[in-house]
Amino acid sequence: QVQPVESGGGLVQPGGSLMLSCAASGSIFQINAMGWFRQAPGKERELVARFSATGMRTYADSVKGRFTISRDNVKNTLYLSMYSLKPEDTATYYCNTDPKRFFSWGRGTQVTVSS
Repeated sequence: QVQPVESGGGLVQPGGSLMLSCAASGSIFQINAMGWFRQAPGKERELVARFSATGMRTYADSVKGRFTISRDNVKNTLYLSMYSLKPEDTATYYCNTDPKRFFSWGRGTQVTVSS
């Protein structure tokens, strides 16, 4: 029962930006790939960005060019910089290891993109 703590969400207009943070347990964080996931109401949770333990960054097609994932192994914190936000980005955002889930899902942080 170890949960990361996500923060940084909020209400933003289309075209706006946000930066999300994920504070996680270092013993798990340090040696695993970490990902940002999102889940919209009525939809399945999806992986949107991934930062491997060796520094490889990958993104879902829907967010490529707009989201940037970064990782601080000293602070045990994962970040997601989001810009040019669209209404379809509206979701609760979570972080976890990937592909195996070593953390329990946290509360997530809500991102709402609306005029």
